[in-house]
Amino acid sequence: MTTRIRVEGDEPYDVVVADGAVSHLRSLIADDVRRVAVIYQPSVGELAARVGAELSALDVVPIELPDAEAAKTIATAAAAWDTLGAHGFTRTDLVVGVGGGAATDLAGFVASAWLRGVRVIQVPTTLLGMVDAAVGGKTGVNTAAGKNLVGAFHPPAAVLCDLSVLHTVSPRDYAAGLAEVVKAGFIADPKILDLIEESPAAALSPSGPHTAELVTRAIAMKAAVVGADLRERAAVGPGGLGREILNYGHTLAHAIEKRERYAGRHGDAVSVGMVFAAALARHAGLLDIETSARHRAVLDSLGLPTTYDADAWPVLRDGMSIDKKTRGRTLRFVVLEGLARARILADPDPTLLESAYAEVAT
Repeated sequence: MTTRIRVEGDEPYDVVVADGAVSHLRSLIADDVRRVAVIYQPSVGELAARVGAELSALDVVPIELPDAEAAKTIATAAAAWDTLGAHGFTRTDLVVGVGGGAATDLAGFVASAWLRGVRVIQVPTTLLGMVDAAVGGKTGVNTAAGKNLVGAFHPPAAVLCDLSVLHTVSPRDYAAGLAEVVKAGFIADPKILDLIEESPAAALSPSGPHTAELVTRAIAMKAAVVGADLRERAAVGPGGLGREILNYGHTLAHAIEKRERYAGRHGDAVSVGMVFAAALARHAGLLDIETSARHRAVLDSLGLPTTYDADAWPVLRDGMSIDKKTRGRTLRFVVLEGLARARILADPDPTLLESAYAEVAT
């Protein structure tokens, strides 16, 4: 079965979810494309070769990246731009990103800046990439100051989520990807939580009975939000937050990732960040005990981390101050008032932050 999820906005596009979705690639490419840069990570070289074979009628230029977050640097982007220049890429040509979130983030950023914007099609190969990084048009690289602080909004021409590829993802990375699926459940679609709670073991398997539904629901949630608010400026969507709602759990998560020099898994950091955000909302008198506790229960059932180093708090607190949601000197958190009821908690008292962190500290 093939599912197409439409992402609306000024530049609408489809997310294709199916076993064998890569076979749809050629039909999505405009007639004026002559050259295609396939930007990929070594771990997915076989799939990148399949992508190249689908496009054999065109001039295909492979560009290999470092694995994981090491790909997301200005130096890596600059090397890709040099390759595009050497092969004479024009504004009507195409970039295809193949790999996890780091690869699609980098490919999108390269495409956004080359000739001030060329088309990009994303082929995410991890669960995290499918439900989060590849959908929505956010692109970027990391710097010493923090994660994703340099980038651009550049919607893809299409996204191909090939579910068969998920069988190649390690169990640990697959579980980490589920953190973003859980996030979608808490902020907008509680049915996701019900499906996971029905059988956490099944949710942890790409062969599970609900895998396609979990992926589709998470993508549909994000598509609805980013289609209405690409640049995080509008008061639309669940809770009236617009795209900012997608940052649930991410304020602490990004600080954790920076402290770990991006060596850890994004989903692990988000898992801890959601438990922290739920505790913060409860301490602020916004969220009931049951919903707060449900965060830890669901994430624990998937084997995801729900605690972090107690001694890290001073560094994490400083790291949160340069989060993308911060406005001036005001620290902002996406929190819940109940299931699928999100809001912003601005400038919380330091004692609330410390009390919430005490619940994840170990």
